[in-house]
Amino acid sequence: MAIITISRGSSSMGKAVAEQVARRLGYRLISREVLLDASSRFNVPEIKLEKAIHDAPGILDRYRHSSQSYVAYIRSALVEQVVADNVVYHGLAGHLLLKGLSQVLKVRINADMEKRVAVVMKRDRIPADEARNRIQEDDRQRRKWTQALYGQDPWDASLYDLTICIDTLSVDNAVDFICQAAGTDGFQATEKNRRQVSDMAVACRVKAALVDEFPHVGVTCEYGNVLVYTGTGSDHGSGKLAKKIDRVRETVEGIFHIEIHSGVVVPAEAV
Repeated sequence: MAIITISRGSSSMGKAVAEQVARRLGYRLISREVLLDASSRFNVPEIKLEKAIHDAPGILDRYRHSSQSYVAYIRSALVEQVVADNVVYHGLAGHLLLKGLSQVLKVRINADMEKRVAVVMKRDRIPADEARNRIQEDDRQRRKWTQALYGQDPWDASLYDLTICIDTLSVDNAVDFICQAAGTDGFQATEKNRRQVSDMAVACRVKAALVDEFPHVGVTCEYGNVLVYTGTGSDHGSGKLAKKIDRVRETVEGIFHIEIHSGVVVPAEAV
């Protein structure tokens, strides 16, 4: 069975679509649960995690590496949630946080601005100009966040397997298309891609354990064999990293073997 991520702009009916897809397929629906899990697992207030995943990183955030740390925690929590597949996730950047997993159906829901404005006006009881400004600011923050951390524009259709403009379609129509796509062979769980998810979960656990002190390392895992890449440049701090890896080896579940690749370019598939 599939893992489905649903990306959308604010007030674009993405939540309603996600809820109905999960109901029809009998999948688990997750969104805020990921932040709650990350908050509990890594002892970080939920409000900080929510801010990290919704607001574009500022100059001080980049300097302190807090954004990288919080996103690593959120990604780790999300991957743990999808290990068992049969999941619909609606939240920011699910298609990027789960990048590299072949059975993920990546969906984008788009809606006309004026329809979005009408939704916010009714929901929040505010005038049209204020509603439009809120939506535009939220869109701006989402775009800046994705571009700052991933170098991608969330409105780029090439990032998704299925892009649905909900203006001329009903929620039910969108649900029909997504469920049909989820049932195709390319998005079915196999032994190979189940292992892929399991390995990503291990890599994410290691990354989360290292990111506070070593925000720029990349981590890969295959059959429990973990490689930690420091990137090119100075080996300054490599001794400290080696000591940290010794502790990680004893505390992180799922590691069969772990080693450091110093001075090696971080591969694209690394977390």
